[in-house]
Amino acid sequence: MNVLLGLDGTELSMRALEQTIERARVMEDSITVAVYEGATAVDLAELEARAGERLEAAGFEADIRRLEGNPGSQLVHLAEDDFDQIVLGGGTISPMGKIRIGDVIEFVLVNAQTTVTLVR
Repeated sequence: MNVLLGLDGTELSMRALEQTIERARVMEDSITVAVYEGATAVDLAELEARAGERLEAAGFEADIRRLEGNPGSQLVHLAEDDFDQIVLGGGTISPMGKIRIGDVIEFVLVNAQTTVTLVR
C-alpha cells in the first residue's frame, strides 16, 4: 500500500509518523511524508530534517516532499493518482466531548477520494 502522511510538526502529526512507520514495517507499505506549514511555527526545512531523523532512527526509508500553498488541497491532489491512504495526526476533544479538527484535516476528510486515517 502507498501511504501519504501529512506532517505539520504538531505532536499529533509526529505521533502519526511513528505509528505509520510501525504499521508500514509490518505491512510492507511504502510511505511518502508530505511536510507543510500548519499550526506550529516550525520552518519547513526544520520539519523535513526532523522527519528524516525519525525515519533514519527507525531504519525506514521514505520520500519526503514539501507542500507549498493550501496543504489540504495539495494533499488531496497528490493522493489522487499515487496513494491508497492519507494519514494525518490531529483532532482534540472539546469540553462537550466532541472532536475538533483543523481546516486541513476537515478539507482532506471531505474531499479525498482515498481512505483517510486520523491519528489522535
